[in-house]
Amino acid sequence: MKNVANQRYYLVREDVLTDAMQKTLQAKHLLQSGAVSSIWDAVKEVDLSRSAFYKYRDAVFPFHSIVRERILTIFIQLQDEKGALARLLEVVTISHCNVLTIHQTIPIQGRANVTLSLDVTSMTIELDQLIQQLKKLEFVESAEVISSGAL
Repeated sequence: MKNVANQRYYLVREDVLTDAMQKTLQAKHLLQSGAVSSIWDAVKEVDLSRSAFYKYRDAVFPFHSIVRERILTIFIQLQDEKGALARLLEVVTISHCNVLTIHQTIPIQGRANVTLSLDVTSMTIELDQLIQQLKKLEFVESAEVISSGAL
């Protein structure tokens, strides 16, 4: 994965986005507004595949939401140890990040993958410091930013 700090971002008009990107934005709006209660219902409503939705959901945002929100998604590889996720989340909490989503795979061969989506609006440290603190935990094998509206 590319380091998000080294990526470039662009502001583009809606009419130049692909149909899948536009439908992803529509599906996200349906979910946010409460018009539908699940991703399945949202993608069905806008005639979009779930795979396309997952491909673009963390990459396409309405301009007003990026200005207002600072969302960070981190991919972490952990050793399977009792209490590891709790200790990881303690670092996140101390940094004043708000956890939006957590996805953890079933541990295989003593390792699990965790994807965290965080609202970092109130974060009290720099992004690089947060990543370094996570990497310092003895059970964390890697921690990488995979998307960010935080920079």
